[in-house]
Amino acid sequence: MNEFFDGIMQGLSEAIEYEKGNLPNVRVHKVEIAPLDTFNKNQIKQIRVKQNMTQKLFAAALGVSVKTVEAWEAGTNRPAGTATRLLYLLNQDTELFEKYSIIARK
Repeated sequence: MNEFFDGIMQGLSEAIEYEKGNLPNVRVHKVEIAPLDTFNKNQIKQIRVKQNMTQKLFAAALGVSVKTVEAWEAGTNRPAGTATRLLYLLNQDTELFEKYSIIARK
């Protein structure tokens, strides 16, 4: 067979052996991921206002369209996935944009 197939088969065999308890020296790292928060329109606007930004600037900093931010703040759409994580981080740390040079205040 080819190397790709052989590699997959080896990985599957190792996974089966691990599950059977036949690989006692294998290190396992378990990672728990916090569930995504949900933000309502008022919370999103509050996060933006704490950043002292217009919808246009906030959208640019987040990498979304102005229409997206407008829809979030109007309550017609809700942020999902990456945007939700970023809103959570901004809510925890109002200086996040500056820390990572996403914006520069002058």
